[in-house]
Amino acid sequence: MTGATAPAAPTGWRLWLAGARPRTWPAAVVPVVVGTAAASGVVPIIWWRAAAALLVAVAIQVATNLVNDYADGTRGTDHARVGPLRLVGSGLVPAPTVKRAAMLTFALAAVAGAALAWAVGPELLAVGAASMVAGWAYTGGPKPYGYLGLGELFVFVFFGLVATVGTTYVQTEQITGLSVAASVPVGLLSVALLVVNNLRDIPTDARSGKQTLAVRMGDVATRRLYVAIVGVVALGVVACGVSRWPALLGLVGLAAAVAPVRTVTGGATGPQLIPVLGATGRFQMITGVLLAVGLAVGGQL
Repeated sequence: MTGATAPAAPTGWRLWLAGARPRTWPAAVVPVVVGTAAASGVVPIIWWRAAAALLVAVAIQVATNLVNDYADGTRGTDHARVGPLRLVGSGLVPAPTVKRAAMLTFALAAVAGAALAWAVGPELLAVGAASMVAGWAYTGGPKPYGYLGLGELFVFVFFGLVATVGTTYVQTEQITGLSVAASVPVGLLSVALLVVNNLRDIPTDARSGKQTLAVRMGDVATRRLYVAIVGVVALGVVACGVSRWPALLGLVGLAAAVAPVRTVTGGATGPQLIPVLGATGRFQMITGVLLAVGLAVGGQL
């Protein structure tokens, strides 16, 4: 009897979709949905602005993923990775091609961002430029801060505070306390995704010299961090409920965190943690959507 044949690698658009890492897209979608909901009840929602903000967020997320693929692949840190397919590390796509794809995706974000800046104000140009620079510098450049244990901070700031508050701003043209409060659980949900990813990669990252926060903290502390994040997300939803009580609907999303928390605290390692990334993304999306629904309903009361 022969062993099972490994599944064939995707080709064409499916290969690029895999490289874009769709399981991470909730990190871009949720802050825009929540930020738009936080603006409801304050001003009438301008839907093209919401769509443009969503395009900017998703494009920056995808571009950052491609930069990560390119940078880790050329540095050799992806050669022994146990996670999802990497374009450069697998040898399926040349590194310069992935780099060009990342730059084109950043350009798409810039075009959508310029439209928002034209409608709202030039201050959005600075915010967008900072977001793109941060996306590139995460693993690109001579001193990537993702290799210094600062990745979680970047994710919280740009996929939490900046994306959520910024989305509300493009509607209301002001920074609101509710959008700042909502950005905390939103940002932490994105951080949870990165924590799981880096927990899985502790052995390979440590060998390659990639000093992520998980490598610096160690296995046990990283698992505790994941659980703590889930708890603080719940507190953040409650804080939003103080302003608009229907936002407490977001607490229902905690049910989706039970399975990944059990897996993480149960000591799963390596490939066993791959499904946790998808489960954390579902937790993020469910909680974010329910929080947004609650905020939107509360804005009409």
